[in-house]
Amino acid sequence: MKNFLVIVPDGGMLFEAAGIADILMHANLHLPVGIDQPRYRVSIATTQSHQVIHGQSGLNLLADLKLAELDPRQAWDTIMITGRGDSVEEGNMVVDFIKLAAPQARRVVSICGAAILLAEAGLLDGRRATSHWRLLDTLQTRFPLIQVEGGPLYIQDGPIWTSGGVSSGFDLTLALVEEDFGFSVARDIAQDMVMYLRRPGGQMQFSRYPLPPASSDPISTLQSWIRANLAEDLSIEKLAERAAMSPRNFTRVFTRETGAPPARFVAEARLAAARERLEQSRDTLERIAAETGFGSSINLRRSFERQLHLTPGEYRQRFHCRKMA
Repeated sequence: MKNFLVIVPDGGMLFEAAGIADILMHANLHLPVGIDQPRYRVSIATTQSHQVIHGQSGLNLLADLKLAELDPRQAWDTIMITGRGDSVEEGNMVVDFIKLAAPQARRVVSICGAAILLAEAGLLDGRRATSHWRLLDTLQTRFPLIQVEGGPLYIQDGPIWTSGGVSSGFDLTLALVEEDFGFSVARDIAQDMVMYLRRPGGQMQFSRYPLPPASSDPISTLQSWIRANLAEDLSIEKLAERAAMSPRNFTRVFTRETGAPPARFVAEARLAAARERLEQSRDTLERIAAETGFGSSINLRRSFERQLHLTPGEYRQRFHCRKMA
């Protein structure tokens, strides 16, 4: 039996744990009858002193086990953590448990912000890892020994698996099933549950593009001007001239104030504007490219494929406003 422990801290999205358990139980149904193969046995553990896990939606989930009562040296095939929890104390409980439990487990898995807990336990040092796109900078800043990657929905590095936000845990779970029982079983589950075994678009997370800042300081004002004038010449020299600084000093100040060099900010602002136009308008790719500073649809396409692993047309198909359908 493949004993699968899912630790579910309070205050998260409960459909993650429920969906993951459903995928694993569905895998059991697809294993050949009469063949002596270890099947999944899923146990849901709570970090609370009672067995009711409270979700942020107001719904509750009844846990099988209390984490505080488990022996961390018990052998588990897989330990999965679905979030960070509502309190520092709750997170510390998971970290303390996982430090002792990880050496006995075949693999350890995090969903969304639970990567922070794996990092605090020291399990991600020297490894590739990901998390929800909102937490990537935090993860990299707090734990510089980790090679944080923001693109993939999930990453395997040896026995440690990490995933992005929320539903990416389902993609990761299908990958676990494929590793355990092969492609055909994982494919059949995906088809039965009307899921992608491999999502189109290179399995990418799509972070929300930045909104204009509310601040009125000179650099923030310049950022707003850039977003409103993406088709202009936004070279370092022109921006420095507008800010009344030398190019070298401008680059230093802009990077210090925004966390990104001017060229990167301009590129991201243009990409964000193009994404918004693809989502909310029927404009041609040539027009969008011209008005967002890419110059041509070829440049627009290259940028999308490099940054998002999708063509502009594919992005529009996946994310356009429903009223445009």
